[in-house]
Amino acid sequence: MAKTAAPPPPVDDIRDEPLARALGERYLAYALSTITSRALPDVRDGLKPVHRRILYAMGQLNLSPTSPFKKSATVVGDVIGKYHPHGDQSIYDAMVRLAQDFAVRYPIVDGQGNFGSIDGDNAAAYRYTEARLTAVATAMLEGIEQNAVDFRQTYNQENDEPVVMPAAFPNLLANGSAGIAVGMATSIPPHNVGELCDALIHLIKTPAARDDTLLNFIKGPDFPTGGIIVESREAIAEAYRTGRGGFRTRARWFKEDGSRGSYQIVVDQIPYQVQKSKLIERIAALLQDKKVPLLEDVRDESAEDLRIVLEPKTRTVDPDMLMEQLFRQTELESRFPLNLNVIDAAGAPRVMSLKEALQAFLDHRKDVLIRRSRHRLAQIERRMEILDGHLAAFLNLDKVIRIIREEDEPKPKLMSAFKLSDIQAEAILNMRLRNLRRLEEMEIRAEHKALKEEGAALKKLLASDGLQWKRIGEEIAEIKAKFGGKTGLGKRRTEFAGAPVLADLPEEHFIEREPITIICSDKLWVRAMKGHVDRGADIKFKEGDRGRFFFHAETTDKIIAFATNGRFYTLAGDKLPGGRGMGEPIRLLIDLENDADIVALFVHKPGRNLLVASTSGHGFIVPEDEVVAMTRKGKQVLNVAEGAEACVCTPAEGDTIAVSGENRKVVVFPLTELPAMSRGKGLTLQKYKDGNLVDAKVFTLKEGLKDSNNRVWSASELSDWRGARSHAGRLAPKGFPKNNRFTPHGEF
Repeated sequence: MAKTAAPPPPVDDIRDEPLARALGERYLAYALSTITSRALPDVRDGLKPVHRRILYAMGQLNLSPTSPFKKSATVVGDVIGKYHPHGDQSIYDAMVRLAQDFAVRYPIVDGQGNFGSIDGDNAAAYRYTEARLTAVATAMLEGIEQNAVDFRQTYNQENDEPVVMPAAFPNLLANGSAGIAVGMATSIPPHNVGELCDALIHLIKTPAARDDTLLNFIKGPDFPTGGIIVESREAIAEAYRTGRGGFRTRARWFKEDGSRGSYQIVVDQIPYQVQKSKLIERIAALLQDKKVPLLEDVRDESAEDLRIVLEPKTRTVDPDMLMEQLFRQTELESRFPLNLNVIDAAGAPRVMSLKEALQAFLDHRKDVLIRRSRHRLAQIERRMEILDGHLAAFLNLDKVIRIIREEDEPKPKLMSAFKLSDIQAEAILNMRLRNLRRLEEMEIRAEHKALKEEGAALKKLLASDGLQWKRIGEEIAEIKAKFGGKTGLGKRRTEFAGAPVLADLPEEHFIEREPITIICSDKLWVRAMKGHVDRGADIKFKEGDRGRFFFHAETTDKIIAFATNGRFYTLAGDKLPGGRGMGEPIRLLIDLENDADIVALFVHKPGRNLLVASTSGHGFIVPEDEVVAMTRKGKQVLNVAEGAEACVCTPAEGDTIAVSGENRKVVVFPLTELPAMSRGKGLTLQKYKDGNLVDAKVFTLKEGLKDSNNRVWSASELSDWRGARSHAGRLAPKGFPKNNRFTPHGEF
């Protein structure tokens, strides 16, 4: 029986290393790979590696703008197999985006078939679509075969790929870019290439140009979908100076008149990267929720051109007011951020200003120009060397023919006889007999002369920095002529406008006004029933619960709640739970402490004054405008002493205050004795040896004081109880309510 081979000994390569350092090194390597190889574009060509590989692969397939289309599957397969070993869908998605004229300002891929839509529809599978390069891509690739850029080996060391494109087209700013890496991100909006070319030419002529000066040429982004930028010039200048900021963009709309004075609003441009279908769904949802009371209907009448129709409620609706509502609540207004975070020429990520990005492109173009010029000069020198050999052969044609016919190894003989180089001798031996005619000699001399002149011009160019920048300026001018504002593709699409005039619309303009009845139970379950319900209606509560607050309001009202902790809370009438059930606990709507209770619940009336007081007998007058809270936590107004709690909140409408305590004593004094404050403990209203304050009320003395039993006490009947603030008062008159209250509990 054969013996089985013993297993090889284990490799002893186990090293002790702190976990933090091991994780840090590996995570750092991953982060750098994500930043440099996936998320951030190169400042020189504005491309990420996947886009650069797609572009190069299509160039290698000879998919020029004039060549026939080729299946997208072929391109994706080439990119995966040779350059980019990632998923086919990620590569195809990147290729699709380069072909979408609503996603890219100057498309790099010319797509044939279904490449998606502005509605957010996906492109067809790559086996159904076809593609080729555009003229913009041709400009990006120009000179790549002339040693214009460095190449590196691909992932499998079988092919070479460019490190960066020659990029005669300023792609980074013209088409923009977006990406999220580890710990950093980039967001660059597209711009108008004609304006970029003007700024580049100015920067060539004036290298020390200020950032603000460049704004005379570059007004701002130029989005593929148009729209209107409503940022101020100062904000735009600051964003470009720092490389960080944002651009608020609104949809473009116009009023279309109808019959009998009616009209409708037509939106023909929407902000960049906003999906039309989701935008319309959002507007329809607002309509259903009655959040846009001025709008009647929305329709999508788009065909080849975008057309969203908004129908107002009535013909008297102000269109500016309606659009302002929609701008605030929908993606008809959006903000595109600017974060000019790129990989610089040294391979390091950093945030650049607009001027730095433009200068980096110019420096790259200069480097490309020098490399292409040297490459061409080397070609000229090699060709002239061959032509010199040809001319030597023509001058000694008979001797050359004899050597070739008689010698077994004619090459060394030719080199020694005519002092030729190896290349020249090889070129003579490879000449065809038809090239020995006189006309060929004349053509060689003409070519030699032209190459000599071209070589001299290239040497002069390489020796002069001024000539180099002049040539770069000419190349940029050619790009402007080909893709600038005078062409259909280059015409500016995004317009500019000042900040919106209707910036401070009241919140109620965005809510449909409807009558409601607000009911809050003793256990603080609140609800809003539709319509103004009578107090005597059959209203049900949870078992063991009963009603406390009941009043009429409207959905546009603000509802104010005053709690025993001295805080005021604000509720929106349209946000209250409906009246079909028992409502919801009010503590779910506001951050009310567990040991606090609600003292008063009422409709906010701007300009009114309130009297607030605590059981300790302290109180003051507060303007109602000062008690509106902006957060769920409420607003502290009445500071209550330890062991006391807020117990009174009533309108301060009148000229006299009446105060009652648990000791059944009542004091009446003029309202002028109590100051108005926005926050504090207040002044003493009534002194107590024992007991606390129960109720207080402001009334007009001539009209008398109405108590909770609906009895009206006249001024003469109250004469014995009239005094000054902080007096102890006298025992209540006969017939005064046993609960010592002026108003029923729960009423305001």
